[in-house]
Amino acid sequence: MVENRHKITVGFVPLGCPKNVVDSERMLAEIAQAGFAITTEPDNADVVVVNTCGFIAPAEAESLGAIRHAVDCKRTGAVKKVVVAGCLSEKLGTELARRVEGIDAVIGLAQRDNIAQIIRILSHSSRDSDRKTSDGPIMSPPCRATAGPSTGRVPDDRCRLLITPGHWAYLRISEGCDRRCSFCTIPSIRGRFRSKRPELIRAEAEELVAAGAVELNIIAQDTTYYGRDLKASNGLSALVKELDKVAHLAWLRLMYLYPAGIDKTLIETIAESEKAVRYLDIPIQHVSDSILRSMGRPDTKDKLRRLIENVRCAMPDIVLRTTLMVGFPGETDRQFEELINFVRWARFDALGCFRFYPESGTRAAGLPGQVPDEVKQQRLDELMLTQQKIAFAKNEDRIGQTLRCLVDSVERDGLCRARFYGQAPEIDSVCITRDGRARSGHFIDAKVIAAQDYDLVVEQI
Repeated sequence: MVENRHKITVGFVPLGCPKNVVDSERMLAEIAQAGFAITTEPDNADVVVVNTCGFIAPAEAESLGAIRHAVDCKRTGAVKKVVVAGCLSEKLGTELARRVEGIDAVIGLAQRDNIAQIIRILSHSSRDSDRKTSDGPIMSPPCRATAGPSTGRVPDDRCRLLITPGHWAYLRISEGCDRRCSFCTIPSIRGRFRSKRPELIRAEAEELVAAGAVELNIIAQDTTYYGRDLKASNGLSALVKELDKVAHLAWLRLMYLYPAGIDKTLIETIAESEKAVRYLDIPIQHVSDSILRSMGRPDTKDKLRRLIENVRCAMPDIVLRTTLMVGFPGETDRQFEELINFVRWARFDALGCFRFYPESGTRAAGLPGQVPDEVKQQRLDELMLTQQKIAFAKNEDRIGQTLRCLVDSVERDGLCRARFYGQAPEIDSVCITRDGRARSGHFIDAKVIAAQDYDLVVEQI
Protein backbone atom coordinates (compact mmCIF):
# COMPACT_ATOMS: atom_id res chain seq x y z
CA MET A 1 0.00 0.00 0.00
CA VAL A 2 2.67 2.50 -1.10
CA GLU A 3 1.35 5.81 -2.42
CA ASN A 4 4.01 6.31 -5.10
CA ARG A 5 3.36 2.87 -6.61
CA HIS A 6 -0.40 2.76 -6.91
CA LYS A 7 -3.47 4.70 -5.92
CA ILE A 8 -4.81 3.58 -2.56
CA THR A 9 -8.20 1.87 -2.86
CA VAL A 10 -10.88 2.49 -0.27
CA GLY A 11 -13.95 0.31 0.24
CA PHE A 12 -16.85 1.91 2.08
CA VAL A 13 -19.63 0.12 4.00
CA PRO A 14 -22.48 2.54 4.89
CA LEU A 15 -24.90 1.38 7.58
CA GLY A 16 -27.72 2.94 9.55
CA CYS A 17 -30.34 5.64 9.23
CA PRO A 18 -30.60 8.56 6.78
CA LYS A 19 -28.54 10.74 9.15
CA ASN A 20 -25.76 8.18 8.83
CA VAL A 21 -26.22 8.19 5.05
CA VAL A 22 -25.43 11.92 5.02
CA ASP A 23 -22.30 11.30 7.11
CA SER A 24 -21.28 8.52 4.71
CA GLU A 25 -21.72 10.82 1.72
CA ARG A 26 -19.56 13.50 3.34
CA MET A 27 -16.83 10.98 4.11
CA LEU A 28 -16.94 9.60 0.58
CA ALA A 29 -16.51 13.11 -0.80
CA GLU A 30 -13.49 13.70 1.46
CA ILE A 31 -11.99 10.38 0.38
CA ALA A 32 -12.48 11.12 -3.32
CA GLN A 33 -11.15 14.68 -3.07
CA ALA A 34 -8.03 13.36 -1.34
CA GLY A 35 -7.23 11.33 -4.45
CA PHE A 36 -8.02 7.86 -3.13
CA ALA A 37 -9.80 5.40 -5.41
CA ILE A 38 -13.19 4.33 -4.08
CA THR A 39 -13.90 0.72 -4.94
CA THR A 40 -17.22 -1.09 -5.07
CA GLU A 41 -15.48 -4.20 -3.72
CA PRO A 42 -14.80 -3.53 -0.01
CA ASP A 43 -13.71 -7.14 0.47
CA ASN A 44 -10.66 -6.41 -1.65
CA ALA A 45 -9.44 -2.90 -0.80
CA ASP A 46 -6.40 -1.30 0.78
CA VAL A 47 -8.61 0.37 3.38
CA VAL A 48 -12.17 -0.49 4.41
CA VAL A 49 -14.26 2.13 6.22
CA VAL A 50 -17.34 0.85 8.07
CA ASN A 51 -19.72 3.66 9.02
CA THR A 52 -21.70 2.07 11.83
CA CYS A 53 -25.07 2.40 13.53
CA GLY A 54 -25.56 1.76 17.24
CA PHE A 55 -29.16 2.84 17.91
CA ILE A 56 -30.62 -0.49 19.03
CA ALA A 57 -29.33 -4.03 19.53
CA PRO A 58 -30.04 -5.33 15.98
CA ALA A 59 -28.27 -2.30 14.44
CA GLU A 60 -25.30 -2.82 16.75
CA ALA A 61 -25.19 -6.51 15.83
CA GLU A 62 -25.26 -5.67 12.11
CA SER A 63 -22.43 -3.17 12.57
CA LEU A 64 -20.30 -5.60 14.56
CA GLY A 65 -20.91 -8.24 11.90
CA ALA A 66 -19.71 -5.88 9.15
CA ILE A 67 -16.63 -4.95 11.19
CA ARG A 68 -15.75 -8.58 11.86
CA HIS A 69 -16.16 -9.40 8.18
CA ALA A 70 -13.77 -6.59 7.24
CA VAL A 71 -11.25 -7.78 9.83
CA ASP A 72 -11.54 -11.35 8.50
CA CYS A 73 -10.73 -10.01 5.02
CA LYS A 74 -7.73 -8.26 6.54
CA ARG A 75 -6.50 -11.51 8.06
CA THR A 76 -6.59 -13.21 4.64
CA GLY A 77 -4.61 -10.32 3.12
CA ALA A 78 -7.43 -9.09 0.87
CA VAL A 79 -7.76 -5.95 3.01
CA LYS A 80 -4.89 -4.06 4.63
CA LYS A 81 -6.54 -1.62 7.04
CA VAL A 82 -9.95 -1.38 8.76
CA VAL A 83 -11.42 1.94 9.92
CA VAL A 84 -14.60 2.08 12.01
CA ALA A 85 -16.64 5.29 12.15
CA GLY A 86 -20.14 6.40 13.05
CA CYS A 87 -22.51 5.97 15.97
CA LEU A 88 -21.15 2.69 17.31
CA SER A 89 -17.66 4.21 17.44
CA GLU A 90 -19.11 7.12 19.39
CA LYS A 91 -21.08 4.81 21.67
CA LEU A 92 -18.39 2.24 22.50
CA GLY A 93 -15.11 4.10 21.89
CA THR A 94 -12.10 2.09 23.05
CA GLU A 95 -14.35 -0.84 23.98
CA LEU A 96 -15.01 -1.39 20.28
CA ALA A 97 -11.35 -2.16 19.63
CA ARG A 98 -11.42 -4.66 22.49
CA ARG A 99 -14.54 -6.36 21.15
CA VAL A 100 -13.10 -6.81 17.67
CA GLU A 101 -9.35 -7.30 17.44
CA GLY A 102 -7.74 -6.09 14.25
CA ILE A 103 -9.37 -2.66 13.87
CA ASP A 104 -6.81 -0.05 12.83
CA ALA A 105 -8.76 3.13 13.64
CA VAL A 106 -11.90 4.04 15.60
CA ILE A 107 -13.11 7.55 14.88
CA GLY A 108 -15.87 9.53 16.56
CA LEU A 109 -18.54 11.61 14.87
CA ALA A 110 -16.59 14.84 15.24
CA GLN A 111 -13.76 13.37 13.15
CA ARG A 112 -16.00 12.63 10.17
CA ASP A 113 -14.39 15.25 7.94
CA ASN A 114 -10.89 14.06 8.86
CA ILE A 115 -11.40 10.61 7.36
CA ALA A 116 -8.98 11.20 4.47
CA GLN A 117 -6.25 12.32 6.84
CA ILE A 118 -6.72 9.20 8.96
CA ILE A 119 -6.55 6.98 5.87
CA ARG A 120 -3.37 8.75 4.81
CA ILE A 121 -1.80 8.17 8.24
CA LEU A 122 -2.69 4.48 8.05
CA SER A 123 -1.27 4.17 4.54
CA HIS A 124 2.05 5.67 5.64
CA SER A 125 2.20 3.26 8.58
CA SER A 126 2.06 0.36 6.09
CA ARG A 127 4.94 1.33 3.83
CA ASP A 128 6.93 -1.55 5.28
CA SER A 129 4.76 -4.58 4.54
CA ASP A 130 6.49 -6.57 7.29
CA ARG A 131 5.84 -3.92 9.95
CA LYS A 132 3.38 -5.03 12.63
CA THR A 133 1.13 -2.50 14.31
CA SER A 134 1.89 -3.08 17.98
CA ASP A 135 0.73 0.31 19.22
CA GLY A 136 -2.96 -0.54 18.77
CA PRO A 137 -5.55 1.28 16.68
CA ILE A 138 -5.81 5.02 16.16
CA MET A 139 -8.48 6.29 18.56
CA SER A 140 -9.95 9.70 17.84
CA PRO A 141 -11.86 11.48 20.61
CA PRO A 142 -15.65 11.38 20.47
CA CYS A 143 -17.58 14.54 19.65
CA ARG A 144 -18.82 14.92 23.24
CA ALA A 145 -15.26 15.01 24.52
CA THR A 146 -14.05 17.53 21.97
CA ALA A 147 -16.99 19.89 21.84
CA GLY A 148 -19.20 19.23 24.82
CA PRO A 149 -22.85 18.23 24.66
CA SER A 150 -24.27 21.75 24.51
CA THR A 151 -21.71 23.51 22.31
CA GLY A 152 -20.92 20.80 19.76
CA ARG A 153 -20.59 22.06 16.23
CA VAL A 154 -23.33 21.55 13.68
CA PRO A 155 -21.91 19.52 10.79
CA ASP A 156 -21.65 21.27 7.44
CA ASP A 157 -23.02 18.66 5.05
CA ARG A 158 -22.27 20.48 1.81
CA CYS A 159 -20.11 18.78 -0.80
CA ARG A 160 -21.32 15.19 -0.64
CA LEU A 161 -20.80 12.20 -2.89
CA LEU A 162 -24.37 10.92 -3.01
CA ILE A 163 -25.06 7.24 -2.54
CA THR A 164 -28.76 7.84 -3.15
CA PRO A 165 -29.94 8.19 -6.75
CA GLY A 166 -28.96 11.64 -7.99
CA HIS A 167 -32.55 12.86 -8.32
CA TRP A 168 -33.28 12.70 -4.57
CA ALA A 169 -31.26 13.36 -1.46
CA TYR A 170 -31.47 13.78 2.29
CA LEU A 171 -31.20 17.28 3.75
CA ARG A 172 -30.24 17.26 7.43
CA ILE A 173 -31.32 20.39 9.29
CA SER A 174 -29.94 19.70 12.77
CA GLU A 175 -27.82 17.37 14.86
CA GLY A 176 -28.42 15.79 18.26
CA CYS A 177 -31.54 15.72 20.40
CA ASP A 178 -32.77 17.41 23.58
CA ARG A 179 -35.62 14.96 24.19
CA ARG A 180 -35.08 12.48 26.96
CA CYS A 181 -37.09 9.49 25.83
CA SER A 182 -36.31 6.78 28.37
CA PHE A 183 -35.58 4.14 25.72
CA CYS A 184 -33.34 6.16 23.40
CA THR A 185 -29.54 6.34 23.14
CA ILE A 186 -29.37 9.13 20.56
CA PRO A 187 -28.75 12.07 22.95
CA SER A 188 -25.84 10.20 24.54
CA ILE A 189 -24.38 9.43 21.10
CA ARG A 190 -25.06 12.57 19.08
CA GLY A 191 -25.22 15.13 21.87
CA ARG A 192 -27.52 18.06 22.49
CA PHE A 193 -29.78 19.46 19.77
CA ARG A 194 -28.07 21.95 17.42
CA SER A 195 -29.86 23.58 14.49
CA LYS A 196 -28.09 24.45 11.27
CA ARG A 197 -28.36 28.10 10.34
CA PRO A 198 -31.14 28.65 7.74
CA GLU A 199 -28.69 30.15 5.26
CA LEU A 200 -26.51 27.03 5.46
CA ILE A 201 -29.51 24.77 4.86
CA ARG A 202 -30.60 26.91 1.90
CA ALA A 203 -27.07 26.76 0.45
CA GLU A 204 -26.97 22.99 0.80
CA ALA A 205 -30.41 22.65 -0.78
CA GLU A 206 -29.29 24.82 -3.71
CA GLU A 207 -26.18 22.67 -4.11
CA LEU A 208 -28.15 19.42 -4.14
CA VAL A 209 -30.72 20.74 -6.61
CA ALA A 210 -27.98 22.11 -8.87
CA ALA A 211 -26.51 18.61 -8.90
CA GLY A 212 -29.82 17.17 -10.13
CA ALA A 213 -31.97 16.49 -7.07
CA VAL A 214 -35.67 17.23 -7.55
CA GLU A 215 -36.71 15.76 -4.19
CA LEU A 216 -35.22 16.70 -0.82
CA ASN A 217 -36.12 14.72 2.28
CA ILE A 218 -35.79 16.79 5.44
CA ILE A 219 -34.25 14.79 8.30
CA ALA A 220 -33.17 15.38 11.89
CA GLN A 221 -33.43 13.56 15.19
CA ASP A 222 -36.38 15.84 15.97
CA THR A 223 -37.45 17.89 12.96
CA THR A 224 -40.15 19.91 14.73
CA TYR A 225 -37.62 21.21 17.28
CA TYR A 226 -35.73 23.04 14.54
CA GLY A 227 -34.70 26.60 15.37
CA ARG A 228 -35.51 26.62 19.08
CA ASP A 229 -31.84 26.79 20.05
CA LEU A 230 -31.52 29.70 17.59
CA LYS A 231 -34.39 31.48 19.37
CA ALA A 232 -36.33 31.32 16.10
CA SER A 233 -40.10 31.61 16.17
CA ASN A 234 -41.82 28.82 14.21
CA GLY A 235 -38.42 27.67 12.95
CA LEU A 236 -39.54 24.73 10.84
CA SER A 237 -42.40 26.68 9.29
CA ALA A 238 -40.02 29.48 8.36
CA LEU A 239 -37.57 26.97 6.91
CA VAL A 240 -40.26 25.34 4.74
CA LYS A 241 -41.17 28.77 3.38
CA GLU A 242 -37.51 29.47 2.65
CA LEU A 243 -37.00 26.17 0.83
CA ASP A 244 -40.15 26.83 -1.18
CA LYS A 245 -38.07 29.47 -2.97
CA VAL A 246 -35.47 26.98 -4.27
CA ALA A 247 -35.83 26.91 -8.04
CA HIS A 248 -36.19 23.53 -9.76
CA LEU A 249 -36.99 21.76 -6.49
CA ALA A 250 -40.19 19.75 -6.97
CA TRP A 251 -40.74 17.80 -3.77
CA LEU A 252 -39.88 18.66 -0.17
CA ARG A 253 -40.64 15.85 2.29
CA LEU A 254 -40.70 16.21 6.09
CA MET A 255 -39.49 13.22 8.10
CA TYR A 256 -39.23 12.52 11.86
CA LEU A 257 -41.79 15.04 13.08
CA TYR A 258 -42.05 14.76 16.87
CA PRO A 259 -45.83 14.91 17.43
CA ALA A 260 -45.75 17.37 20.34
CA GLY A 261 -44.04 19.94 18.10
CA ILE A 262 -46.66 19.95 15.33
CA ASP A 263 -48.85 23.01 15.82
CA LYS A 264 -51.46 24.90 13.82
CA THR A 265 -48.85 27.16 12.20
CA LEU A 266 -46.81 24.24 10.89
CA ILE A 267 -49.89 22.43 9.58
CA GLU A 268 -51.01 25.58 7.74
CA THR A 269 -47.52 26.13 6.33
CA ILE A 270 -47.38 22.61 4.91
CA ALA A 271 -50.91 22.88 3.54
CA GLU A 272 -50.04 26.15 1.77
CA SER A 273 -46.57 25.14 0.58
CA GLU A 274 -45.96 24.72 -3.14
CA LYS A 275 -43.26 22.09 -2.65
CA ALA A 276 -43.89 20.33 0.66
CA VAL A 277 -45.62 17.09 -0.28
CA ARG A 278 -48.75 15.96 1.56
CA TYR A 279 -46.81 13.37 3.54
CA LEU A 280 -45.87 13.47 7.21
CA ASP A 281 -43.73 11.01 9.12
CA ILE A 282 -44.86 11.26 12.77
CA PRO A 283 -43.35 8.62 15.09
CA ILE A 284 -45.83 8.35 18.00
CA GLN A 285 -44.31 5.20 19.62
CA HIS A 286 -47.42 4.33 21.67
CA VAL A 287 -50.85 5.66 22.72
CA SER A 288 -51.30 4.40 26.28
CA ASP A 289 -50.98 7.45 28.54
CA SER A 290 -49.09 5.54 31.23
CA ILE A 291 -46.69 3.99 28.71
CA LEU A 292 -46.06 7.39 27.13
CA ARG A 293 -45.29 8.88 30.56
CA SER A 294 -42.87 6.04 31.26
CA MET A 295 -41.26 6.65 27.88
CA GLY A 296 -40.74 10.28 28.87
CA ARG A 297 -42.93 11.61 26.10
CA PRO A 298 -45.36 14.52 26.62
CA ASP A 299 -48.09 13.13 24.36
CA THR A 300 -51.38 11.57 25.40
CA LYS A 301 -53.79 9.47 23.40
CA ASP A 302 -56.26 12.34 23.21
CA LYS A 303 -53.57 14.75 21.98
CA LEU A 304 -52.46 12.28 19.31
CA ARG A 305 -56.03 11.71 18.21
CA ARG A 306 -56.66 15.47 17.90
CA LEU A 307 -53.39 15.92 16.01
CA ILE A 308 -54.35 13.33 13.40
CA GLU A 309 -57.82 14.83 13.07
CA ASN A 310 -56.41 18.36 12.66
CA VAL A 311 -53.87 17.29 10.04
CA ARG A 312 -56.47 15.41 8.02
CA CYS A 313 -58.96 18.26 8.31
CA ALA A 314 -56.40 20.71 6.89
CA MET A 315 -55.14 18.27 4.23
CA PRO A 316 -57.65 15.54 3.34
CA ASP A 317 -55.14 14.01 0.91
CA ILE A 318 -52.37 13.71 3.51
CA VAL A 319 -50.43 10.47 3.74
CA LEU A 320 -49.39 9.61 7.30
CA ARG A 321 -46.54 7.33 8.36
CA THR A 322 -45.76 6.48 11.96
CA THR A 323 -43.45 4.32 14.05
CA LEU A 324 -44.56 2.29 17.05
CA MET A 325 -42.86 0.30 19.78
CA VAL A 326 -44.21 -2.87 21.38
CA GLY A 327 -43.09 -4.61 24.53
CA PHE A 328 -42.06 -1.51 26.47
CA PRO A 329 -41.55 -2.38 30.16
CA GLY A 330 -44.88 -2.73 31.92
CA GLU A 331 -46.94 -2.96 28.72
CA THR A 332 -49.98 -5.08 29.53
CA ASP A 333 -52.26 -6.99 27.18
CA ARG A 334 -54.85 -4.27 27.73
CA GLN A 335 -52.43 -1.48 26.81
CA PHE A 336 -51.36 -3.36 23.72
CA GLU A 337 -55.00 -3.79 22.72
CA GLU A 338 -55.42 -0.04 23.21
CA LEU A 339 -52.59 0.48 20.73
CA ILE A 340 -54.13 -1.93 18.22
CA ASN A 341 -57.50 -0.19 18.45
CA PHE A 342 -55.87 3.19 17.86
CA VAL A 343 -54.15 1.87 14.74
CA ARG A 344 -57.49 0.58 13.47
CA TRP A 345 -59.00 4.03 14.09
CA ALA A 346 -56.11 6.09 12.69
CA ARG A 347 -55.68 3.99 9.54
CA PHE A 348 -52.11 5.08 8.96
CA ASP A 349 -50.95 4.79 5.36
CA ALA A 350 -47.60 3.33 6.45
CA LEU A 351 -46.35 2.05 9.75
CA GLY A 352 -43.07 0.78 11.09
CA CYS A 353 -42.81 -1.15 14.32
CA PHE A 354 -39.97 -2.45 16.44
CA ARG A 355 -39.66 -4.34 19.67
CA PHE A 356 -38.35 -2.62 22.78
CA TYR A 357 -34.66 -3.30 23.40
CA PRO A 358 -33.20 -2.57 26.86
CA GLU A 359 -30.32 -0.40 25.71
CA SER A 360 -27.50 -0.03 28.21
CA GLY A 361 -27.44 3.42 29.82
CA THR A 362 -31.12 4.18 29.20
CA ARG A 363 -33.65 4.55 32.01
CA ALA A 364 -36.02 2.09 30.40
CA ALA A 365 -33.44 -0.71 30.55
CA GLY A 366 -33.81 -0.81 34.33
CA LEU A 367 -37.58 -0.45 34.58
CA PRO A 368 -39.62 -3.23 36.19
CA GLY A 369 -42.05 -5.29 34.16
CA GLN A 370 -39.71 -6.25 31.31
CA VAL A 371 -41.76 -8.07 28.66
CA PRO A 372 -40.54 -11.50 27.47
CA ASP A 373 -39.09 -11.55 23.95
CA GLU A 374 -41.65 -14.05 22.69
CA VAL A 375 -44.49 -11.78 23.82
CA LYS A 376 -42.85 -8.81 22.12
CA GLN A 377 -42.64 -10.75 18.88
CA GLN A 378 -46.26 -11.92 19.10
CA ARG A 379 -47.40 -8.33 19.61
CA LEU A 380 -45.26 -7.06 16.75
CA ASP A 381 -46.67 -9.72 14.41
CA GLU A 382 -50.26 -8.92 15.41
CA LEU A 383 -49.73 -5.19 15.00
CA MET A 384 -48.13 -5.52 11.58
CA LEU A 385 -50.88 -7.88 10.40
CA THR A 386 -53.46 -5.30 11.51
CA GLN A 387 -51.62 -2.59 9.59
CA GLN A 388 -51.21 -4.84 6.56
CA LYS A 389 -54.97 -5.15 6.19
CA ILE A 390 -55.30 -1.35 6.38
CA ALA A 391 -52.52 -0.75 3.86
CA PHE A 392 -53.87 -3.31 1.39
CA ALA A 393 -57.36 -1.79 1.62
CA LYS A 394 -55.98 1.70 1.02
CA ASN A 395 -54.14 0.43 -2.05
CA GLU A 396 -57.35 -1.06 -3.43
CA ASP A 397 -59.02 2.32 -2.94
CA ARG A 398 -56.34 3.95 -5.12
CA ILE A 399 -57.12 1.82 -8.18
CA GLY A 400 -58.32 4.15 -10.92
CA GLN A 401 -56.58 7.23 -9.50
CA THR A 402 -54.08 9.24 -11.54
CA LEU A 403 -50.82 9.93 -9.73
CA ARG A 404 -47.77 12.02 -10.50
CA CYS A 405 -44.82 9.70 -9.94
CA LEU A 406 -41.09 10.23 -9.68
CA VAL A 407 -39.19 7.44 -11.45
CA ASP A 408 -36.43 5.95 -9.29
CA SER A 409 -35.11 3.18 -11.54
CA VAL A 410 -35.64 1.51 -14.89
CA GLU A 411 -34.21 -1.98 -15.33
CA ARG A 412 -33.07 -3.60 -18.55
CA ASP A 413 -36.20 -5.71 -18.81
CA GLY A 414 -38.28 -2.52 -18.69
CA LEU A 415 -39.42 -2.86 -15.08
CA CYS A 416 -39.77 0.63 -13.66
CA ARG A 417 -39.98 1.61 -9.99
CA ALA A 418 -41.44 4.98 -9.19
CA ARG A 419 -43.08 6.76 -6.25
CA PHE A 420 -46.01 9.11 -5.83
CA TYR A 421 -45.88 11.82 -3.15
CA GLY A 422 -47.15 9.40 -0.51
CA GLN A 423 -44.16 7.08 -0.77
CA ALA A 424 -40.88 8.07 0.86
CA PRO A 425 -37.72 6.61 -0.66
CA GLU A 426 -36.26 3.41 0.73
CA ILE A 427 -38.83 2.90 3.53
CA ASP A 428 -42.21 2.86 1.78
CA SER A 429 -43.83 0.91 -1.03
CA VAL A 430 -43.38 1.82 -4.71
CA CYS A 431 -45.31 2.19 -7.94
CA ILE A 432 -44.43 -0.42 -10.56
CA THR A 433 -44.80 -0.13 -14.33
CA ARG A 434 -43.24 -1.70 -17.40
CA ASP A 435 -43.72 1.33 -19.63
CA GLY A 436 -40.60 1.78 -21.73
CA ARG A 437 -41.03 5.55 -21.91
CA ALA A 438 -40.12 6.08 -18.24
CA ARG A 439 -36.72 7.56 -17.41
CA SER A 440 -35.02 7.60 -14.03
CA GLY A 441 -35.21 10.96 -12.30
CA HIS A 442 -38.19 12.16 -14.35
CA PHE A 443 -41.83 12.59 -13.39
CA ILE A 444 -44.61 10.68 -15.12
CA ASP A 445 -48.39 10.80 -14.88
CA ALA A 446 -49.72 7.33 -14.30
CA LYS A 447 -53.00 5.59 -13.62
CA VAL A 448 -53.21 2.98 -10.86
CA ILE A 449 -54.45 -0.24 -12.50
CA ALA A 450 -53.84 -2.76 -9.71
CA ALA A 451 -52.53 -3.33 -6.21
CA GLN A 452 -49.69 -5.77 -5.60
CA ASP A 453 -49.52 -6.23 -1.83
CA TYR A 454 -48.00 -2.99 -0.50
CA ASP A 455 -47.05 -1.75 -3.98
CA LEU A 456 -49.17 -0.13 -6.67
CA VAL A 457 -49.15 -1.19 -10.33
CA VAL A 458 -49.46 1.85 -12.59
CA GLU A 459 -49.71 2.59 -16.29
CA GLN A 460 -48.17 5.73 -17.73
CA ILE A 461 -50.69 8.06 -19.31
